[in-house]
Amino acid sequence: MSNYKVLISNKTYDIQLLKKVRKIIFMILFLVFSGFHGIAQVATSIDSTSIKIGEEIRYKMQVEVDSTEIVIFPEGQTFSPLEVIESYKTDTTKNGNRFNLIKEYALTQFDSGHYTIPRQKVMIGDRSFFTDSLKVEVRDVVVDTIKQKMFEIKPIVDVDASFFNWKKYLWWILIPLALIGLIVFLVLRRKKRKEAKEDELPPYERAILALQRIDESQLLEQDSHKEYYSQLSDTARKYIDEEVYDHAMESTTDELIARLDEEIKTGSLNLDKHTIEELKSVLKTADMAKFAKSKPDIGTAKADRNVIEKVINETKNAIPEPTEEELLADEEYRKTVAEKKLRRKIIFGSIAGVGVIAITLMIFIVVKGYDVVKDSILGHPTKELAETEWISSAYGAPPVTISTPKVLIRNNFQLTEEQKQILKGNETFIYGSLVGNFFISVSTVQYNQKTEVDLNKVVEGVVGNFESQGAKNITVKDEEYETLAGAKGIKVFGNLEVVNTVTKKEQKSDYLMLNFAENGGFQQIMVVYDKEDRYAKEVAQRIINSVELRNAK
Repeated sequence: MSNYKVLISNKTYDIQLLKKVRKIIFMILFLVFSGFHGIAQVATSIDSTSIKIGEEIRYKMQVEVDSTEIVIFPEGQTFSPLEVIESYKTDTTKNGNRFNLIKEYALTQFDSGHYTIPRQKVMIGDRSFFTDSLKVEVRDVVVDTIKQKMFEIKPIVDVDASFFNWKKYLWWILIPLALIGLIVFLVLRRKKRKEAKEDELPPYERAILALQRIDESQLLEQDSHKEYYSQLSDTARKYIDEEVYDHAMESTTDELIARLDEEIKTGSLNLDKHTIEELKSVLKTADMAKFAKSKPDIGTAKADRNVIEKVINETKNAIPEPTEEELLADEEYRKTVAEKKLRRKIIFGSIAGVGVIAITLMIFIVVKGYDVVKDSILGHPTKELAETEWISSAYGAPPVTISTPKVLIRNNFQLTEEQKQILKGNETFIYGSLVGNFFISVSTVQYNQKTEVDLNKVVEGVVGNFESQGAKNITVKDEEYETLAGAKGIKVFGNLEVVNTVTKKEQKSDYLMLNFAENGGFQQIMVVYDKEDRYAKEVAQRIINSVELRNAK
């Protein structure tokens, strides 16, 4: 093939060479654009490069792939030295025929220092892609050990290692049970009242009522011949037992009929022989139904029922009218029975009441605790202080405003001549006694001249003051204190031992004392209480928290 040359702008170009160059350019463009549409893109980022110990870093991977590609993100602790707190679900959005996948991880580190999050491997189809490594700084948490107050190390507390907190569900169990019990009680009481009301009816009316119930029971339709004849026989026997022969219930049929014959012969019962024979026939049939499983036909059974009603009616008419003596005896008997029933009700009611109270107490003891229930019932002096209506008053000069459960009483004492030269006034208000269960004291001092009070020396004198009142084994701790209104002073606290004047036993007590030098004077508030008193600490703290000094700056 011949080579041709073209002259363009005074330059000569080889046509074959131009064709080759054009093909190369097209191939490069094709590869570039095909790569742009087909090759996956992986990007990573973190929300912070500097965190405190234990804080969370959000590590985000973003992958854009073709919709047919399968992407596998890293799992497990592949981010070491950082720890994976949580691996979130992949968020997928569609962009045309491609997917944009976002995968986030929560990372943290509990040691300070500079760390590198290593490269992460992402599988897209059968190809592996690696992310860039990232630098992270983990900073220490600054702890102020100088300005903050230091507190005592708390003692070890025993914890009940119970895997099931049954107290939490106790009310959910007891309330439904109580409701069910109440419903059962009301139903049974209604039934008993109905039965008691029926028992008050005369024997004849009760017998007729029993026959009506037998008619309504549909026992024959249910093929319950034994039960039908049992009720029928008992109805007749009960009536005869109450009106004619008081052993009719436990007598056999022959014994009962023989007894009725004797009553007829003696003139106590005016029944004809035919009625007795009919009764005997029905009772014999009832015996066969009860003991021999005999099943008379329905017609016979209903006829026997009518016979029993006839016997009851004729027996009622055959019984002679009672004499006056019999009526009196019967009335006395009824009174005796009524009194017995009343006594029985009182006994059962008392037992039920005691039982309800006992169960209620047990429930409250389980839920609230024995001590709380005991104190609520029998009372507790400090508990009463906590629950009474408190009084806010200003005491002394310079005045101290304080809330207390009881009004503080002025403790009068005369200043000596030497004290009068220094002090303008000295007032003390107290409640209780240092050697009692609970003691409150508010003291204020005014000076004749402006005096700088060294509160640190006051702290040093606390031990001597307590010892002069019979206390021993005194511990003293102090710290700066400031009221809500801005009055600054020193808080002294600790414990001591005194002999309780009530119990005559040695008592361990805690005390809280606030000392101020405000308004040109000195103010001291003190609370001493029994360490074992479970209510006293709360009362004491409430008193201390209420303290304010007027005109405090």
